[in-house]
Amino acid sequence: QVQLVESGGGLVQPGGSLRLSCAASGIIFSIYHMAWYRQAPGKERELVASITSGGATNYADSVKGRFTISRDNHKNTVLLEMNSLKPEDTAVYYCNARLSIPFTTPSGSWGLGTQVTVSS
Repeated sequence: QVQLVESGGGLVQPGGSLRLSCAASGIIFSIYHMAWYRQAPGKERELVASITSGGATNYADSVKGRFTISRDNHKNTVLLEMNSLKPEDTAVYYCNARLSIPFTTPSGSWGLGTQVTVSS
């Protein structure tokens, strides 16, 4: 059974940084493609960043240059480093694990999410 547990969310001031972590279990982590999505109140869930099993990364235009996704196949974790945070980054962030791409199609397993709030 796939289990994804996100952590690292919280309240941060504009311009600040956070690091989100997603711990995966119940899967052969190294063969899964991983991604972070977010959903703000009243908005649809959107893809933030993705990393394939081979390590190829991709980012939403709104976070390019500020966010970095990485994975550790030994620890079965995927990280999202978020810098220069803006109020519009406020959302619940979800970890996703899947065997199929593209990431724009709903697929795979999801964590319960972690809240990120950017506010002064």
